[in-house]
Amino acid sequence: MKVLIVGSGGREHAIAASVAKSKKVSKIFCAPGNAGIAQLAECVPIQAMEFEKLVTFAKENAIDLTIVGMDDPLVGGLVDTFEAAGLRAFGPKKNAAILEGSKAFSKDLMKKYNIPTAAYENFDDPEEALKYLETAKMPIVLKADGLALGKGVLICNTKEEAQAGVRTIMEDKKFGTAGNRMVIEEFMTGREVSVLSFVDGKTIKIMSSAQDHKRAKDGDQGLNTGGMGNFSPSPFYTKKVDDFCRKYVYQATVDAMAAEGRPFKGVIFFGLMLTEEGPKVLEYNARFGDPEAQVVLPRMKNDMVDVCEACIDGTLDQIDLQFEDNAAVCVVLASDGYPVSYEKGFPIGGLEKFDGKEDYFCFHAGTKKTDAGIVTNGGRVLGITALGKDLKEARAKAYEATEWVSFANKYMRHDIGKAIDEAGK
Repeated sequence: MKVLIVGSGGREHAIAASVAKSKKVSKIFCAPGNAGIAQLAECVPIQAMEFEKLVTFAKENAIDLTIVGMDDPLVGGLVDTFEAAGLRAFGPKKNAAILEGSKAFSKDLMKKYNIPTAAYENFDDPEEALKYLETAKMPIVLKADGLALGKGVLICNTKEEAQAGVRTIMEDKKFGTAGNRMVIEEFMTGREVSVLSFVDGKTIKIMSSAQDHKRAKDGDQGLNTGGMGNFSPSPFYTKKVDDFCRKYVYQATVDAMAAEGRPFKGVIFFGLMLTEEGPKVLEYNARFGDPEAQVVLPRMKNDMVDVCEACIDGTLDQIDLQFEDNAAVCVVLASDGYPVSYEKGFPIGGLEKFDGKEDYFCFHAGTKKTDAGIVTNGGRVLGITALGKDLKEARAKAYEATEWVSFANKYMRHDIGKAIDEAGK
């Protein structure tokens, strides 16, 4: 069968690598893809939001399955467009992707169905938000309502910071139209854990847990990014946490979406905070996380195509989702200056060192193939992932592999997975 993947980042490279292992697949295409994905798939110059061009391409090339990796086309309704054209697509329809597309919607959903989350208020008017801050407890969290590339969240320690944040989001429109509406919620403390899941509208299957590192600099300092590294599984995601979330969070969310007439098919990403009062939902995403996909998918035993098709067909209850009894760590190699400003176009050396190495992966995020070779083409350039028998070994191997790669202005955090040591793992 022929598979089309929509997207161009490290997540889509990890998806392509997983799909390439399927014996059912004869050909993979990716729109628009990147230099790393091009080693597994034929990349086509169609952007993720060019819906009609994607439909035309899928029809002309007899695509059997399309996997939509990115949030923008999902929230924009690409799956609806494909289905209307008689094409099979993996991912939530527009009315379900709102789970990520509007933080205000997701918070209201959790409140209505008693899914544990932080206390919050929604605001359409910046003056009302500023008035609310006069008596709010600090620190506090401000969230742009819409999609903001994982960067639309501000943690404010003082009232003055929070007031400036409201103006940045709602008046200066730093995150564009995502800031037309905003959520102000209580600041929660605890361990943050990511849990991905496959969903077919009624059944949910939980993948292995992961733990992200959002801040740009060591010690969780600096600005929020799309993610500077990850590890899986999280030693803090215990059986007790899993039991609680399966009962009060995971199935509850799937049932809530169905009850709202928005059945969800695809991947739900649960961002959890393990607080003293128990696990609470920080956020939902309506697709694979990035770089979470880069540590979770290499550990999955199942055929990716089988799982995607079961989600589309509503037969996920027949899938026995399994993961290897190992661990993975991903360290993101970024362009210095990310996530604010950075230069592109630097040649990347050492990529060939990953060839033939079973436990090592070099997932491309911001790269481009030129006549001079593969060059940097984004803020997050590569995701260096390694597998190990446990997290400590995987972390050591991942950092070893970061030294194989060279490019000007290369930047990375040096404490990815430091929490592993704190957990005594």
